[in-house]
Amino acid sequence: MTEEDIEKENGAITKAYKELLKVSYTTLTDDDKKLIRKAFEVAVDGHKDQRRKSGEAYIFHPIAVAKIVAQEIGLDATSIAAALLHDVVEDSPDYEIKDIENLFGKTVATIVDGLTKISSLSKEKDIGVSLQAENFRKMLLTLNDDVRVIIIKIADRLHNMQTMDAMRTDKQEKIASETLYIYAPLAHRIGLYNIKTQLEDLGLKYTEPEVYNDILNKIKESKEEQDLYIEQFSEVIKNSLNKENLEYTIKGRPKSIFSIRKKMVKQGVSFDEVYDKFAIRIIYKSEPATEKFLAWKIYSIVTDHFRPNPVRLRDWISSPKSTGYEALHITVVGPKGRWVEVQIRSERMNEIAEKGYAAHYKYKQDGEKEDNLENWINKLQEALENPETNAVDFVEQFKLNLYSKEIFVFTPTGELKSLPKGATSLDFAFNIHTEVGMKTRGAKVNGKLVPLSHVLESGDQVDILTSETAKPNPNWLDYATTARARSKIKSALREDKKRLGEEGKEILRRKLKQLKITLNETSINELVNYFKLKTSLDLFYRVGIGTIDNAMLKDYASSRSNALMTYIKSKISRKSNIKKEDLEKDEITTNYDSLVFGREKEKLDYKLSNCCNPIPGDEVFGFLTVSEGIKVHKKNCPNALSLHSNYAYRIMTAQWVDSSQQEFLAQIKITGIDHIGLVNDITKIISGNMHVNMKSISFETDGGLFSGNINLVVKNNSMLKKLLDKLKKINGIDKVIRV
Repeated sequence: MTEEDIEKENGAITKAYKELLKVSYTTLTDDDKKLIRKAFEVAVDGHKDQRRKSGEAYIFHPIAVAKIVAQEIGLDATSIAAALLHDVVEDSPDYEIKDIENLFGKTVATIVDGLTKISSLSKEKDIGVSLQAENFRKMLLTLNDDVRVIIIKIADRLHNMQTMDAMRTDKQEKIASETLYIYAPLAHRIGLYNIKTQLEDLGLKYTEPEVYNDILNKIKESKEEQDLYIEQFSEVIKNSLNKENLEYTIKGRPKSIFSIRKKMVKQGVSFDEVYDKFAIRIIYKSEPATEKFLAWKIYSIVTDHFRPNPVRLRDWISSPKSTGYEALHITVVGPKGRWVEVQIRSERMNEIAEKGYAAHYKYKQDGEKEDNLENWINKLQEALENPETNAVDFVEQFKLNLYSKEIFVFTPTGELKSLPKGATSLDFAFNIHTEVGMKTRGAKVNGKLVPLSHVLESGDQVDILTSETAKPNPNWLDYATTARARSKIKSALREDKKRLGEEGKEILRRKLKQLKITLNETSINELVNYFKLKTSLDLFYRVGIGTIDNAMLKDYASSRSNALMTYIKSKISRKSNIKKEDLEKDEITTNYDSLVFGREKEKLDYKLSNCCNPIPGDEVFGFLTVSEGIKVHKKNCPNALSLHSNYAYRIMTAQWVDSSQQEFLAQIKITGIDHIGLVNDITKIISGNMHVNMKSISFETDGGLFSGNINLVVKNNSMLKKLLDKLKKINGIDKVIRV
């Protein structure tokens, strides 16, 4: 770089730093500014020799992260300083945590230490099991050190996602999958809704770029029309709001690209068919004493002019979400008969919705009850500290609770409890206390006796009936949905299985002695293989509960005496099985291999996964399984995010190269209005015009509507698309989608 370039860059760094001080949400004192200045100088020194992949000086990254922390999340000077320093210890040999503590004090050092640990976790080499899920668990453990660690990590991830263009495609995909799988749900749970939306949209940009760009362009095209619609809507209610002397602003908020995509997939509709693509937000000024009263006043004004949907009222003012979110949401029929979501919030509520944790603390009154976020962290600690839980299972369960919507139910004494939507009476029992959950015999909801699987609804009053003799059984896992309840039940069942296994081992020793067989490592392995089990504990447990009885053990003893014959028989039967499988199996995986894998474009054996049934032309990737070789999944497979995030080291790039001779199974679903000759029209297009084979076809009609499922054999994706387009044109057909 020339001296002129260096001078220019230094000017840009100084400008970025000054902007950081300007945009801070909290008012910075002189001491705050001194702290931030010192952190900035240490960060500049620590990263002086570093550059990012894009070529710019590395220091721009910590400044950008600090800016997100200061402006979008609204944290204090301590957090801004920690954000500036978040990579210094990891990247610079000149600084250690002790130095940070000496320069900036204990709090900043704790936060930087937590962030350094998280970064070093993600750099560990992946080995035979998924470290990503285990790292996530360890990352959550830092919540207890200081919640700001996770918040700054989320800001760090947001800036990385915003500046990922210079990376390799496979790297982009891995980081984006991890973001959608872990960081977006975490941002949601901590109440950082704006950041959650940005993370989701950027995640989609790199996991499904074509879909992302298509929706983005369509949103841009319809922006003018939406602005006009918001204006029309606002005009109708402005007079009434002004009469009440309210100070307010009305804003339109387009739905995020990610949520529009989610709706399109869930409802099987096109972009134009997604009706509520935006929400209208009314933000009003008020004193704390009149805040609730004014929210309901605005609600009544809006519903005077527009008919509300009674099922879609969401009152998070009387019962705020556990993230601290407060608002009234109503869905009304707006101009031109369109459904519009109206969100009513005070300025305070709006700040909490946008800044989450930071604004919540700004408005927290002295002597208020324990904060919801702290409450959540304390509950989380229990789940985290159970080392026996499989890490990937833990992440899956945890995510269920992260993203779930909430319901509010009452205890018999009138105390309000928040549970995830879909929670059962058994979940409620474990929510009260683990001991109550373990001894649950039944439950009463609103005075009526209900099963443990009963799904609760907001407003229910729940009374748990317990018994000293009650204990968890495997069926309970079908009834429990929350991570807390499931982890407690699983660990109780494991203890029970161990106890029965120990008893079973002694029973087995006695029974084998009668058959003149010694219980040792060899005989245990033989028994495990003979009964097709996985572990010796499974064997002892089955003997303990009596599913392996005397007669079965005698059969084992007689087969053991003629081991050679058994060995030969198994060889023969194995061969015959393989032949039978080959006859049943499509020739896809053997004769006509049209997929190539990796950078070298190698031809390898693979299987097509059943969860998404890819066909030629679909964008796909290979996943190296433990026992079934390479399995091929579509890029938008429901399991893709989890696989990319947890097992990135097992992902292989895959590409179709020649699919002209192959045929693949695809399933389509058709719905519409029934009329005579409709099935004939459908089959004529499929078999006659398109020369596509149908494997199976089933139609049902109900009240003049029909729905049908058809399994087809097609050569590639473009042929299937052509067929779907032709079927959509048949009179009476409403939707044709690939399942």
